[in-house]
Amino acid sequence: MSRILLADDSPHAQRMGERILRDEGHEVIAVSDGLVAMLRLKDAQPDLVIADISMPEVSGYELCEYIKNNGGGPVFLTAGAVEPVDDAEVSRVRADGVLKKPFEASLLLEAVGKFAAVGRFAAAAKNAAPEAPKPSGPPRSVVVLDPDQIRAAVTVALDAAMPALIDEIGDKVLSALTGGGRAPASHSRKAEA
Repeated sequence: MSRILLADDSPHAQRMGERILRDEGHEVIAVSDGLVAMLRLKDAQPDLVIADISMPEVSGYELCEYIKNNGGGPVFLTAGAVEPVDDAEVSRVRADGVLKKPFEASLLLEAVGKFAAVGRFAAAAKNAAPEAPKPSGPPRSVVVLDPDQIRAAVTVALDAAMPALIDEIGDKVLSALTGGGRAPASHSRKAEA
C-alpha cells in the first residue's frame, strides 16, 4: 500500500493513527514533531504526510507549506476535536484536507484512500526512471533522534536488565545484612540450574 509519514506530538494520536493505518496494510513512519518530520522526508520518501497543526518546533502548517513548496505529495493536517483550525491558513499552505482527532477510522482511511493509488503510481514511475550514479566513498547515514523512540528503547533495555539488577542489589543487601558469610542468592540459583 502506501508509505505514510505521521507527525504528531501526541503519543495517543500516533498510536491510534498507526494502528488504523497499519491494519489496512500501510507502512507508517511516526515522528513527534515537525522538525523531525522535515528531516525524515528525504529518507522516508512518503506517499502521504499526516501532520498535526500544533506541533513543537515546526507546526503542521509550516511542514505542509515546506512539502508543497518542494514538490512533495499530499498532506493532511490534523487538529484536536475542539482545537480551532484556520481555514485561510489551510488553504494558503495548500493542504489536501483536515482530519479531526481522535481519528475516526473510516474517515482516516477514506482520506488516505484518495491518495493511495497516487503514491503507488509515483513509486512505479520512480522505479522506472534510470538509476542515478551512486556516490563514491564510504556510505553515509543519517541518524534522526526522536525523543519518544529513545524513551521507548531505554524502557525496553531497562525491562530486560531489571531482573539481573534486582539479583545483584539483593545479593549485596543480603551480604551486608548477614555479614558477608553467606553465598549470594543469585550464585546459589545458578548452581541449582
